[in-house]
Amino acid sequence: MSKEEVVLLDFWISPFCIRAKIALAEKGVAFEGREEDLFGCKSELLLKSNPIYQKVPVLLHNGKPVCESTNIVSYIDETWPSPPLLPPCPYGRASARFWADFIDKKVYGAGSGLAKSKGEEREVAKKELLEILKQLEGVLGREGLLWW
Repeated sequence: MSKEEVVLLDFWISPFCIRAKIALAEKGVAFEGREEDLFGCKSELLLKSNPIYQKVPVLLHNGKPVCESTNIVSYIDETWPSPPLLPPCPYGRASARFWADFIDKKVYGAGSGLAKSKGEEREVAKKELLEILKQLEGVLGREGLLWW
């Protein structure tokens, strides 16, 4: 890779930021990580780079912002094409994108619900998350999917 500026605005526990970090690591792209204070004062750089959602992750490539983790991963895959992150066939790529969306919506949603609940509601949320993870485990075991 040539001398390019690659910066990732992130938050250490965010699964969406971790997804972007994994993609960068898989491609061997050196980057500077800049931790954001999401519970205090968000940086001017974050507010300027993602004015709509004001969320991380944001990838800055030579000063140009790319927002949202799936967009970031696609951008990384297209900008640094080797090795490819997605399967070579259209069906494999569509399947990988479906499961990434499933994780974003179902796994993250159920995990957030569990973290925010208490008492009996927490037990229901725990069962829901376990069922979703079992479903995902079954597919991963069957199809051997490995994608963000």
